[in-house]
Amino acid sequence: MDEVTFRSDTVLSDVHLYTPNHRHLMVRLNGMGQPVFLSQFKLLWNRDSQTDSGAEGGSHGTVPAEDTPPRGSGSAKPPLGSGCRIDTGQEGVGAQLDEDGDLDVKRRPRAATDPKPAGLPRDKVHPTILTQEEDDPLADEAQESSPHDIIRIEHTMATPLEDVGKQVWRGALLLADYILFQRDLFQGRTVLELGAGTGLASIIAATVARTVYCTDVGTDLLAMCQRNIALNGHLTAAAGSVVKVKELDWLQDDLCTDPEVPFSWSQEDVSDLYSHTTILLAAEVFYDDDLTDALFKTLSRLAHKLKNACTAILSVEKRLNFTLRHLDVTCEAYDHFRSWLQRLERLADGQLRFVVEPVEASFPQRLVYERIQQLELWKIFVEPVM
Repeated sequence: MDEVTFRSDTVLSDVHLYTPNHRHLMVRLNGMGQPVFLSQFKLLWNRDSQTDSGAEGGSHGTVPAEDTPPRGSGSAKPPLGSGCRIDTGQEGVGAQLDEDGDLDVKRRPRAATDPKPAGLPRDKVHPTILTQEEDDPLADEAQESSPHDIIRIEHTMATPLEDVGKQVWRGALLLADYILFQRDLFQGRTVLELGAGTGLASIIAATVARTVYCTDVGTDLLAMCQRNIALNGHLTAAAGSVVKVKELDWLQDDLCTDPEVPFSWSQEDVSDLYSHTTILLAAEVFYDDDLTDALFKTLSRLAHKLKNACTAILSVEKRLNFTLRHLDVTCEAYDHFRSWLQRLERLADGQLRFVVEPVEASFPQRLVYERIQQLELWKIFVEPVM
């Protein structure tokens, strides 16, 4: 595989739009025939090293890195300024603007042999293909660092719309930042993530939580989650946490307990989920109105079954799109998401009360990515009616 190519229906993760010159390690093809890449997240303990967040030495590409404080560390450091950006491997290079002042995102890498490159030189993306017989190049880097300095995630770079959960999205990074900032909120808790995708936020939550249920749909995607959790066992083991990958279909009223079905629920897990869960998470799952409807209905259904009051933390990116119907730039998916928040606040069923609050995104940025203004966090407090 000499270079990555994209079709007209390809959906490319926002994260990878900002790493055009990074090299990625292709480790296998998944069950859908899509290339799976292995990226290394570098944990930055030293705030002064925030500009060195990319691949060490520039030899291997990574998705954005993180600088979680050690367990038991002191107060959080001040947030980065508005000028923070993802490391592109080229010093001093931030977001590029065209002559009209619009964001100029280079989606297709330019060949280094182009005699007349436009703007900055851009390398072709040449994935390094690994086999089971070869040594893992990332292993040497991991050995040079503390075990708690490295997170490794298998993911895809581009997919059809129905497989976007296999990519890493900025909303998951924002949610992970918040988890790392509010460690006390998650300490010793039971956490349920809905639409976990690659499992990044679940892994971060498991550095402090007691039990994390990492849920999504699709055997192939859930197998990727399971693989990522195994790759990061050093983090969950240090915290004494348990991460369980389960299927949770928002279009079904009940959890699947058929032992013949992969990633189904045991009766013990179902009992533990309903008895102890106090935090629910969801990131970047509000891009389709039907799925948004299903997510909020599932959230309400679960809240009525949980024995304790709970808090749902939702991460969303307000994406602007030009539509022929409006002949204007709109954000219909986001508007539909906000309408559901308003509906929950007005809901009065005599059993639960939903209190919705926005979270100011001024908490420290401990992962390196572009925290754009369109990224938002919302909290939903679910309490019994007294």
